[in-house]
Amino acid sequence: MTHREATAELVLAGWTPCGVGDWAVGLRSPDGMWVARVCPFDPAYAAFLELCRRRPGNPYLPRVVFDTPLDGGGTLAVLEFLAPLDPARAKEVARQWRTGGGDAALTEVRRTAVEVDAEFRARTPWWDGIDLNPGNVRRALDGRVAVIDVFCMDGVSLYEQILKDASVVRGRLPESRHILDIPCIARESTPVEIEALRLAWRRLP
Repeated sequence: MTHREATAELVLAGWTPCGVGDWAVGLRSPDGMWVARVCPFDPAYAAFLELCRRRPGNPYLPRVVFDTPLDGGGTLAVLEFLAPLDPARAKEVARQWRTGGGDAALTEVRRTAVEVDAEFRARTPWWDGIDLNPGNVRRALDGRVAVIDVFCMDGVSLYEQILKDASVVRGRLPESRHILDIPCIARESTPVEIEALRLAWRRLP
């Protein structure tokens, strides 16, 4: 199943689109308890899922009930719904993360994130690292604070490389057939820029 098919199946099952990020879209379940994150391509999200697996039950991480790779480099994950947090509180948690503050549970997540970051940095091309900003600090339905999407790719360099020589990207990231379908490109690129990326991606070496 591709990211398009996964999104269509969820909509037909009654899930409602509720958010669009740079790399993925979110759809909320009919009962409001869960959100499905569907992305066409995002190697960094595998690192976040690994972080959640290593620290199950940590209050600062969402419960992930399902995840699976999608055809062409995408991912579908279903996790507990997280609402926006008060901006001042989100900013404070992000500050604690940067400065090494916070309680024991946040320290545990941060320490494990550093370990996961080192592992993915060693094997993932165009890896950027840990990027926790206030927008990644959310509120669970039970009221606790939780963080999401704390890792990122160097998207600017990656897509610049596509324009220079897409065969390099295809060689280093073979599971990347839908790399041009991320929401950021659709939201922020001009038609000329989109066409240039698509021509470059199709160009034979």
